[in-house]
Amino acid sequence: FSRSANCEEGKVVHMYGDSTIRQWFEYLNTTLPGSRLFGCWKKIGPNMALDHENNILVTYRCHGPPIRFGNVKVNELYYIANEVDRIAGGANIVVVVGIWSHFSTFPMEIYIRRLMTIRSAVSRLLARAPDTMVVIRTANLKALKSLYETLTNSMNVHLVDAWEMVLAHHFPHNLHPEPPIIKNMINVLLSYICPSKGSLIVDEDGNLK
Repeated sequence: FSRSANCEEGKVVHMYGDSTIRQWFEYLNTTLPGSRLFGCWKKIGPNMALDHENNILVTYRCHGPPIRFGNVKVNELYYIANEVDRIAGGANIVVVVGIWSHFSTFPMEIYIRRLMTIRSAVSRLLARAPDTMVVIRTANLKALKSLYETLTNSMNVHLVDAWEMVLAHHFPHNLHPEPPIIKNMINVLLSYICPSKGSLIVDEDGNLK
């Protein structure tokens, strides 16, 4: 883990999106040895995983409406674009966005409008802090693959192609990919955060090395 700690030391990783992004947050929380979990409510957050020894902070917050689960007060939901606008940015900041599953029962135009709003916020973030890293987790659906590529064209963002990674695995399709697939996605995320650490991966036991 020492190489991972050296790589991610001082990093703040903000994760925004649906439960498929929460899977990433939960996976990192379990694989950072010194991580302590703080949070208000598991499903929507805000949740925080803090590795004090290595100065690593990972946060998660659910996106704003529409949401397909109950017992959530509207004033507890925050739109991703507004959250991104609150981030100062910088070389130590990583912003991860993944939003799609709760929009599957709505017209595509509504989903595109939401993505365009987030895109504008990301553009403003990169304008004020160009060295901020932004990573987009694409949907599990092939039909949305070209949409993400079009929306992020000419932007300094990184994509994690969830559809290809889910399709390539022997597990049956699942809205929430199985842990081995999540591990592969996290490895791609880490390769963006630490491009000079090519051997930095999550091993078969779920440990960072």
